[in-house]
Amino acid sequence: MPRPSHRTRIYEDLLARIQRGEIGRDDRLVDTAIAAECGVSRMPVREALMQLVAEGYLVGTSRGFMLPDLAPATVLEVFVLRRLLEPYAAATAAQAMAAATADALAAAVAEGEAALLHDDLTGFYRASQRFRDRWLAAVPNRELHGTIHRYMIQVQAVRRATMRDPPTQKVILDGQKALAAAFAARDAVAAGEAMLRFVLAGEAAYRALAAGE
Repeated sequence: MPRPSHRTRIYEDLLARIQRGEIGRDDRLVDTAIAAECGVSRMPVREALMQLVAEGYLVGTSRGFMLPDLAPATVLEVFVLRRLLEPYAAATAAQAMAAATADALAAAVAEGEAALLHDDLTGFYRASQRFRDRWLAAVPNRELHGTIHRYMIQVQAVRRATMRDPPTQKVILDGQKALAAAFAARDAVAAGEAMLRFVLAGEAAYRALAAGE
C-alpha cells in the first residue's frame, strides 16, 4: 500500500485536530510554521490548508488560517438541516449497527461522564466527538453521511458555545445515553426520536446562550 503524500498526511492531521477541538477560535495556522514543524516544503502544507478552506473548516486571513467565526443566524440555519437529516440518519445507523460499534458508543458516553467528574472539559469534548464519529460512520448511505459531515464546523461552533455550561453538559450526556441505548437495541424508531430530541435540545441551549450574549 503506498504511503500517503505529505499533503494528505498534513490534511488528515489538521482535520483530526480541528475535529478533536485542539485548534481553538483564536489559533492561527501559518503554512511556513507548519512546514518547518513537519519537515516538508511549504507547498503541500498550503495545499492541505486550502483544501480545508474549500471544505469550510478554515478561512484564510492576512495572518494565516483560522476557524470560521460563524454568525448565530448561520448556526441556526444549519440546525434546520440537522433536524431534517440526523433523525433519519440515526434510524438507519441503528438498523446497521454492529455490536462492536454499539459498545464503542457506550464507552464514549462513559468516558465523557468520567471526564466531567474530573472537570476535564477537553476530555468531555473529545469523548463527544468520538461518539458522533462512531454513530455517523455507521450510517449506510454514504451521501447522507458526507452531507452531515460537511457541517461539522457548525457542530463544533455549538460545542464551543455551550459545552462549558453545566446544564447543557447534562443535556448532552442524557441525550447520548438515550441514543446509545437505542443503538444497542438496534431500534430505528427510538434512535430517530432520540436524535431529534438531542438536536432540539442542542438548538435550545445554543439559542439561550446566544440570547444572553
